[in-house]
Amino acid sequence: MKQYQLIATAASGIEALVGKELRRLGYDTRVENGRVRFEGNMADVLTTNIWLRTADRIKIVVGEFDAKTFDELFEQTKRLPWDELLPLDANFPVEGKSHRSQLHNVPTVQAITKKAIAEKMMAVYHRRTNLPETGNLYPLEVAINKDHVLLTLDTTGESLFKRGYRRDKGGAPLKENMAAALVLLAHWFPDNPFVDPVCGSGTIPIEAALIGHNIAPGVNRSFVCEQWTNLVPEGLPDDIRDQADSKADYDVELEIHGYDIDQNMIEIAQRNSQAAGLTHDITFKQLAVKDWHTDQINGVIVANPPYGERLGDKETVHELYRQMGELYRPMTTWSKYILTADLEFERYYGAPATKRRKLYNGALRTDLFQYWGKKIRTAKKD
Repeated sequence: MKQYQLIATAASGIEALVGKELRRLGYDTRVENGRVRFEGNMADVLTTNIWLRTADRIKIVVGEFDAKTFDELFEQTKRLPWDELLPLDANFPVEGKSHRSQLHNVPTVQAITKKAIAEKMMAVYHRRTNLPETGNLYPLEVAINKDHVLLTLDTTGESLFKRGYRRDKGGAPLKENMAAALVLLAHWFPDNPFVDPVCGSGTIPIEAALIGHNIAPGVNRSFVCEQWTNLVPEGLPDDIRDQADSKADYDVELEIHGYDIDQNMIEIAQRNSQAAGLTHDITFKQLAVKDWHTDQINGVIVANPPYGERLGDKETVHELYRQMGELYRPMTTWSKYILTADLEFERYYGAPATKRRKLYNGALRTDLFQYWGKKIRTAKKD
């Protein structure tokens, strides 16, 4: 199969995690702002769509060049081998964006790009009239940054964070790939307890269970590239899914708990975990943060509490942070990872974080406050 230059896009702050995931899958990578570059064929496109937990999309790079005029954009776009990717009847909408570039009018950029592709396709297929665009979807993007043009073909369709298990959500849901990023950043091992004390619709515990069982997050959803019969051999998607499913460990025992003060959210979380096939792997229970206690050791707490700016008033949220500090500070063998946009979190929690990491929850700047526990070695189970 033909090799392509590929890009895995990612939210700002977690590109390194995407790069790490790709390297674990065996790819050489180059991490950039908002994306990770690598190479592969259509089998690799499907594999990465199915396996990557923290990425947004997998894109094929069609071409790159510098352009400061619309003529340059048109001519260089037209030179690219569009006929090697798009069939005659391809439906190829063109999205666009421009940043700090002379070609800053995005609608015009999109129109010029679309016209150049159409003219190339009509020349190749010897057509004098417009292309039909009645076939399968081939989503294209023209992105210009500092006069550098990047033309890509999206292989994913709906973003990778849409795993397919979330039947319902709360007032301020955390995207699935961001939840997975938090679990990976917590360096949790499946033989240790995992707790989300403010679980909402259950996304963080569900992502932890998927990781604990080594279940590929995209194994139960489809991707737009699966319809590209000109590029994807028949049966290949099923083969890649079967390979992914064979690597899952459904027998490993997990101890994952999700708590929330709102019983309605607990019921939503239970429905979502059932849709993910993880009903018996996660315990959801209605419980306030201050009412939880444990005598276990070496656990991990990952929490995305209300920020004040998005849910509830600040006074209530700050009281929640105080309760977390009073309860969690004595738990010295537990590691705690708390995501919030409130940069005064440490003040109310009552202790400085071991480390802070800047992440973006959508467009919102947040910090992951990390409190590393000192684990106690225990005897291995027979």
